[in-house]
Amino acid sequence: MRGAGGMTVERIWRYPIKSTGGELLDRVAVDGRGLAGDRLHAVRDAAGGIGSGKTTRRFRRMPGLLRLRSRYPGGLVTEPPELLDPAGVPVPDPTAYLRGYLGRDDVELAAEGAVSHFDQLPLSLLTTATLDWVRAAVPGVPVDERRFRPNLLIRTPPGTPPFVEDSWIGAAARIGDAVRLTVERSSDRCAMANEAQQDLPHSPRILQVLAHAHDMRLDALATVAHPGTVRVGDRFAVDLGAVPVSDPRSTVVR
Repeated sequence: MRGAGGMTVERIWRYPIKSTGGELLDRVAVDGRGLAGDRLHAVRDAAGGIGSGKTTRRFRRMPGLLRLRSRYPGGLVTEPPELLDPAGVPVPDPTAYLRGYLGRDDVELAAEGAVSHFDQLPLSLLTTATLDWVRAAVPGVPVDERRFRPNLLIRTPPGTPPFVEDSWIGAAARIGDAVRLTVERSSDRCAMANEAQQDLPHSPRILQVLAHAHDMRLDALATVAHPGTVRVGDRFAVDLGAVPVSDPRSTVVR
């Protein structure tokens, strides 16, 4: 495959319950929906709104969800996943805990139905080059990939420019021997990137620098063209030759 080379999968993140902290994996199955079990559950209110860091037609802002974590015990996709409190302790009844934690008696832990829990597309890809740029842009603010909730953190070679993900848009990508993706677009970032979670404090500077430097956009969003298994250390390759040169989405930082 022609194009950007020397890249590997550095970390794999899955978020069993949407808008909570996720779990680090060594390997994961990938199908047409995305990572197996990713965001398969969400906090839902009586009106059908899905708990998030923002309020839109589909989502309802529920502050504090990012201080919680979720996981599948043993890495197996189960019903339901475990919900962990801010101290990292699994709670016995997720819905009962969420009602007390959020101070609302109209919320419940709900599995995905006819409407997807994804904000945009199934897979989010973020490079270490872009993450390093964000760190340098906000000195004194703790930053790691959890701020941006990618599924895959991609290790890029030294000298790779930040926001290199923009150049992948419209291209095909391969992970390991089997998984193939189509890179569609970048994410429009919201206040969730600023919010406190576990050991990361709240900071409005994250979005401020993204707004100034890159129109609030960060990462690359992809759909799955061929399923398989992704492992930490897998080679990640992008066919940049397949991107139409006239496609304005393929331009790098403006």
